[in-house]
Amino acid sequence: MRQGEASRTAEFMALFRAIESSGPTGSRLFDDPLARLFLQPSLQLVLRLSRLPLVGGIIPAFIDWAWPGARSSGVARTRFIDDLLRSALTDGIEQVVILGAGFDCRAYRLPGLDRTCVFEVDHPDTLAEKRKCLLRAFSSLPPHVRFVETDFNERQFERAMALAGYDPTRRTFFIWEGVTNYLTEAAVDAMLRWFATAASGSQVCFTYVHRRVLEKSEAFEGTQRLFRTLQRTGEPWTFGLEPSEVRTYLAARGLELVDDLRAAEYRSRYLTGRGGRTRGYEFYRIAVARVSGINSVGR
Repeated sequence: MRQGEASRTAEFMALFRAIESSGPTGSRLFDDPLARLFLQPSLQLVLRLSRLPLVGGIIPAFIDWAWPGARSSGVARTRFIDDLLRSALTDGIEQVVILGAGFDCRAYRLPGLDRTCVFEVDHPDTLAEKRKCLLRAFSSLPPHVRFVETDFNERQFERAMALAGYDPTRRTFFIWEGVTNYLTEAAVDAMLRWFATAASGSQVCFTYVHRRVLEKSEAFEGTQRLFRTLQRTGEPWTFGLEPSEVRTYLAARGLELVDDLRAAEYRSRYLTGRGGRTRGYEFYRIAVARVSGINSVGR
């Protein structure tokens, strides 16, 4: 992924969330009023067009044609993780770590998160851009949020988290969305092992791509234009997992698999009956795991 500038992928996710948040109150999957703050002028125009009566529906339809499944999967995934996090808060989770936070705004929009400590972890340039955009909406950043600057492919992460006040003895909810496919195998391995040192009962929600899409992209629908876009923006995918091996892979790193969903499965939970094209992105999955306690420092 390019360093020194915000990820183009993060900008598109902000656009998808902004468009979804512009829908009718009764049918939108979530309300993310801050998403529009992160859009460049060209994407601001796309958002404004999507809000127009009659022609507004053309915008998501074109996105779904150009990148099949990307938008629908992105918004369904956002809601799925929102629901997991709400459940974790009800269950008494004590801190939240959002890795590769990008333009994720859960810390500012989900009720109850202001009563926990939320660590937003990302590259310094991305966090600097995020801070600048958020200060258009807030006079100062909310005190429950702590920005942690790091590079997941380097070995500075644990020290950065400790300096930010992360407490491994407190039950934690980790969100690792849209990141693993950009990392090295060693970086993913190290991060998963670090999750396993959290307090017993901590939860991890992370996304990954099917390994086959890296080896034979044409095996999945709608990948050709997507992969050209990734190459053009300097954000090629580098890591994937074989779904049938995920349970064993996580167990070897001290984590117990709870759930592993295909894009079609998490889309069907929230988009059934909405119409439009929802196929595509079948290589993109969500895994949910819990800290088994074997390597945990908390009991």
